[in-house]
Amino acid sequence: MESNPFQLHSSWIHYLEEELNQSYMKDLKKKLIECQNKNITVYPEKSKVFNAFHLTPFQKIKVVILGQDPYHGPGQAHGLSFSVPHNIKTPPSLMNIFKELGSDLKVEINKTNGNLEHWARQGVFLLNTTLTVEESKPMSHKNFGWSIFTDKVIEKINNHRNNIVFILWGAHAHSKTHLIDSSKHLILKSAHPSPLSSHRGFFGSRPFSQTNNYLESKEIDKVIWI
Repeated sequence: MESNPFQLHSSWIHYLEEELNQSYMKDLKKKLIECQNKNITVYPEKSKVFNAFHLTPFQKIKVVILGQDPYHGPGQAHGLSFSVPHNIKTPPSLMNIFKELGSDLKVEINKTNGNLEHWARQGVFLLNTTLTVEESKPMSHKNFGWSIFTDKVIEKINNHRNNIVFILWGAHAHSKTHLIDSSKHLILKSAHPSPLSSHRGFFGSRPFSQTNNYLESKEIDKVIWI
């Protein structure tokens, strides 16, 4: 398997080259090829699987927002957790994220544009713990081996960076807390923004202002969220 098959930004290769060549990653690639050979639709398209890594170089990371797996509907997934491309209807969880953002920062939010690339380019690493999914089958690739890889990604960020804000929404994201050293990073945990759980602690959690207050306290440029 070549060192950079999914267009990772070059800054990541130093930290992940060894991992990309592990046997489980080679098996994972084979599984994706099998899906292709069987004409199974997988999201996001191959060129976007590592989009978060491409848009957010390793040394630029300020914030990590953990998602679970990509959106499984046509045109939605583009390799950034919670984000959708321009001109795609804003999904319910992202709509609630925008509601909390507006309430937290006391501003009006354009909820019709769900593309979060402007966050990613500022250092907000939008990482799903599983990076591919079969069409209309959420969590269908959860056993492909992606979680081994993305756990290693979190460990690399934890070990080689300082003063990162980790935003963990919901039980799945909370399960990654043990990978993060709270003495050198800020961990913000709350309920998931899904309509099923958002009223159990997501609304009112103010992650965006808390993030910027922390970054400014460390003399790091704050995120322009809107």
